Amino acid sequence: MSLLELDDVKVHFPVKKGLVFDRTVGHVYAVDGVSLSVRAGQTYGLVGESGCGKTTLGRAILRLVDITEGAVVFDGTDLAKLPDEEMRRHRQRLQMVFQDPLGSLNPRQNIESILAEGMAAHGIGADAGERRARITEILARVGLPTNALSRYPHEFSGGQRQRIGIARALVLEPDLVICDEPVSALDVSIQAQVLNLLEELQESMGLTYLVIAHDLAVVRHISDVIGVMYLGSLVEEAPSDLLYAEPRHPYTRALMSAVPVPDPAVEDARERILLTGDLPSPAAPPPGCRFHTRCPWKQETRCATERPALRELADGHRVACHWAEEIADGTITLSAREKAPAQLSG
Repeated sequence: MSLLELDDVKVHFPVKKGLVFDRTVGHVYAVDGVSLSVRAGQTYGLVGESGCGKTTLGRAILRLVDITEGAVVFDGTDLAKLPDEEMRRHRQRLQMVFQDPLGSLNPRQNIESILAEGMAAHGIGADAGERRARITEILARVGLPTNALSRYPHEFSGGQRQRIGIARALVLEPDLVICDEPVSALDVSIQAQVLNLLEELQESMGLTYLVIAHDLAVVRHISDVIGVMYLGSLVEEAPSDLLYAEPRHPYTRALMSAVPVPDPAVEDARERILLTGDLPSPAAPPPGCRFHTRCPWKQETRCATERPALRELADGHRVACHWAEEIADGTITLSAREKAPAQLSG
């Protein structure tokens, strides 16, 4: 059963000019027609390079930014159509863990006050004593001591602050937690601890996650299904193991080829794919396939003029590429100039 359904979601930001910025001269197409489904109890990983729109999509689900078009259906209710007051009541069930743990915590509030604020707003706990008991329980579950209640965010390490951010989300007993780059600001040694904690909490509390990240290793570790975004659109989606074993979209294949392999023999022998050119501006996306300006397999006759739909292949992938099958079976090949040498000779 799907807990969250996105149907052709678009988030376009107007570009204003004029003395008082009263004239709209264009739009930034941050999210431009994303459709996906997240089942209850599942972890959906959303990956893509910086500027592709994944964080904007996460914020749009929570209505932290306005949705231009499309539907965001959470447990049968279209959040995009809810009045503000009704949306406020739904927010208890949808929470977010932000990328910067220090920037998302009020430096003037101690930890008890930070966690109790949301509980009071949503009427959780009969009084301060009951709320404190709940906060103490959640802090213990995320691995923080009881004496953390009276301390302030700057007194904690980065990993501890992220645990506080997780506790702030979980203390409201949500059903869906959106994790926006939850470990990107942490040391590698701490990243694994936080990811393992998220998995343990999901199992014990029955949570559903939407994990936004740019690190493919992080997403593979925690996700059941992975969606790949490029320039505001979803270009590929598949179960985690299948996506890593057989990436079908040219962009996904290029991303996978850049991930280091610990086996030196495999690393030296494997093919690397070079992407030429820069990421186009979301204010002026190219016509046709958004990726065709950088795609090493592009076919000008169709790729530059017709935007591919996200379609399902026989193996369970959803891919937005006209030539996914032909690239996979070798009918359309990668030219030598678009391959990177596996190693430099001396």
